[in-house]
Amino acid sequence: MLIYAIVFINAAFIFYTIGVWSEKAQGTLKKWHLAIFWIGLLFDTLGTTFMSKLAPKGFGFSFHGITGLLAILLMLFHVLWATWVLAKNNERLKASFHKFSLLVWLIWLIPFISGAVFSMM
Repeated sequence: MLIYAIVFINAAFIFYTIGVWSEKAQGTLKKWHLAIFWIGLLFDTLGTTFMSKLAPKGFGFSFHGITGLLAILLMLFHVLWATWVLAKNNERLKASFHKFSLLVWLIWLIPFISGAVFSMM
């Protein structure tokens, strides 16, 4: 089960990173970015589920648990907002969306990195 958790979390990192940084580089939110965000959220949810099954106490009120919950909720809000922005087809919103994407990605990195660090201890 651990290998699945690691693969899913790292896949989430790869997809989310590609989506966020390509959106920034292209200067506007596109449909394929949205698809990548949804895939990243799916992999993060799967990875988090597997990790929680491996943890002795499941989800906990630790630094990693709290930041992980915040990150996954932000990812969900991010992908739903991206869906709304594309549905509205507002060019101004699509052009500035990358600022929020970068913020969510940076916050997501906190539990991603802390999970790797804490698992090595």
